[in-house]
Amino acid sequence: MQHDLLNDALVTLRHADVEGRPSVELAPTSKLIAEVLRIFREHHYIEEFTFVPTGRGGKYEVRLSRRINSCGVIKPRLAVPYDGLERYEARFLPAQDFGLLVLSTNRGLLSHQQARELKIGGRLLAYVY
Repeated sequence: MQHDLLNDALVTLRHADVEGRPSVELAPTSKLIAEVLRIFREHHYIEEFTFVPTGRGGKYEVRLSRRINSCGVIKPRLAVPYDGLERYEARFLPAQDFGLLVLSTNRGLLSHQQARELKIGGRLLAYVY
């Protein structure tokens, strides 16, 4: 039984990248997974992803760029103010300016760099490096 779709998708993505596969299919799907994949694509952690309707909710086909060392969800979903981002960046990422935190904000899903530019906080969802 699946309880956390985002966690299942990121674990599948990480394992496929470690195994050296050029692409992977992620199912079941959600809008949250699509937004996280969009952020990963913008920061070149994946090459491309497409939604493929299957008649049962669909799936995402993701082309990997072999740049993911690790990725995962952050539980519990911690609320972080704008000035507290640096503390969690040091906690979840291996080095400064290396990796990415994904936040859910009132302006949608953003990377921690975008949230810092907009000077807004949010809830931590995931990390990748």
